[in-house]
Amino acid sequence: MAAERVIYEVGDIVRLKKPHPCGSSEWEILRVGADFRLKCLGCGHQVMVSRKLVEKNTKGLRHAEEK
Repeated sequence: MAAERVIYEVGDIVRLKKPHPCGSSEWEILRVGADFRLKCLGCGHQVMVSRKLVEKNTKGLRHAEEK
């Protein structure tokens, strides 16, 4: 039985298991692909993280509001 794949889109907010050193666990997705560009919602720091690492460490996902 295959697990259902989560759809990540630009603008979504992802909550990761471990917090950033600033204390925030929520990140905004700026780029999606083999690597994700994430922006910390606490301090604004941006990082590139592999898709595999994001999928493994995701604790929650909030989709961007539809316009």
